[in-house]
Amino acid sequence: MIRCCANKVLSAPAILGSLLLASTAIAQETAQSIDPAATAWLLMSTALVVFMVVGLALFYGGLVRRKNVLNTMMMSFICLGVVALTWVSFGYSLAYAEGGRIIGGVDNFFLRGIDGSGEGIPGVLDVAFQGAFAIIATALVSGAVVERMRFSAYMIFIALWSVLIYAPLAHWAWGGGLFDDLLGRSAIDFAGGTVVHINAAVSALVLALILGKRRDYGLKAMLPHQIPFALIGAGILWFGWFGFNGGSAYAADSVAGVAFLNTLVAPAATLVVWAMLDMWRTGKVTAVGLATAIVVGLVAITPGAGVMSPMAAIVVGFVAAFPCYMTISWRARSSVDDSLDVFAAHGVGGITGALLTGVLASTAWGASVNGSWGQLATQALAVLISIAFSAVGTLVIVGAVRTLVPLRAPETQEAMGLDVPIHGEEGYTDGEGALLIPVVSSSKAAAVAGNRTRTLGGRV
Repeated sequence: MIRCCANKVLSAPAILGSLLLASTAIAQETAQSIDPAATAWLLMSTALVVFMVVGLALFYGGLVRRKNVLNTMMMSFICLGVVALTWVSFGYSLAYAEGGRIIGGVDNFFLRGIDGSGEGIPGVLDVAFQGAFAIIATALVSGAVVERMRFSAYMIFIALWSVLIYAPLAHWAWGGGLFDDLLGRSAIDFAGGTVVHINAAVSALVLALILGKRRDYGLKAMLPHQIPFALIGAGILWFGWFGFNGGSAYAADSVAGVAFLNTLVAPAATLVVWAMLDMWRTGKVTAVGLATAIVVGLVAITPGAGVMSPMAAIVVGFVAAFPCYMTISWRARSSVDDSLDVFAAHGVGGITGALLTGVLASTAWGASVNGSWGQLATQALAVLISIAFSAVGTLVIVGAVRTLVPLRAPETQEAMGLDVPIHGEEGYTDGEGALLIPVVSSSKAAAVAGNRTRTLGGRV
């Protein structure tokens, strides 16, 4: 028995009954604050965004040479491990815990204070959904540095980048931070134009410039080894993007429906324009071009997916095709080895979409304000701040990583391809079975064995 403060003696059954009643009341209160429809939609959307990582791995993997296919795909998959852990440990709190205009707080480090309760959706589901965004954003960076960056250096880089670059930008756009008041207005970023695409693209470009060109860049044709992979990957990305954009409504409502339709029609417009540009320029419509067009259209509509009409979304997809196509054409003739055109697709596409959102946003279609010159100025300022922060932050992180491990793979490994020397496997075997590593069954393995003493390499 326990004595209560009123000096009444309560029996054990009475205490148990009181506790059960209290827990039932709490459960009922929690159930009333959770929207089952919104929760179900966010559960599905989170799964769709995670599946985008698979699509990205296939898209990037198909566009590189066969000797680097595993290394390239693993750069996407490793983000599922590293970034998921950094996000729940530090990133979510720095993005969304109560803090200042520049950064969130530390109250939710290691998910302190996060449980199954919440307004509309459970708090733990918000962590998962936003974590999926952090993962795919980080994985995008790899497309600019494939076929030459050390895997160990990449792992350290993405761990730091996801916390120090991605989380603050998420706070600025979605956590009540800096972008809530720029030139007297709030910047509109419905699903991640600045936070995900511009951010990742700028960091990717900076990292590519620091690493330098691939060994044979400009000397040999670096043709995609498996274009069907790229097409399948682009299709999976489009499929997952319905959760990426539609889930950002945070409800199963009309805004989600608008975002869903806009995610269909904007890339459709980009596809058609891109095919026409290909036909006009080369006389042929290429599969790689159409796969790239899908991504460009998806990127461009992301900032305004839930705040503009479907016809406006078609305009966004139509317009975005031109600057992205021209940037890719220029990059191919330049000395800049942004290997898989991350900046051209995600950077230029994200910038175009963010600016057009400032013009085409409509209160009749879910926006809090209508497009105007003032909103366009706010969008432009948010873009410039994102570019500057991503570029400078990446330089700082790269400097830190270089003190721990060389950034670039040794030249002998790069010439051979990174799959065998770094991972001990090859995507397409030339003997019986995957190797770990029988020299007699693989010419690549024999080359590794013969060059083992010469693969230390210098620091980049």
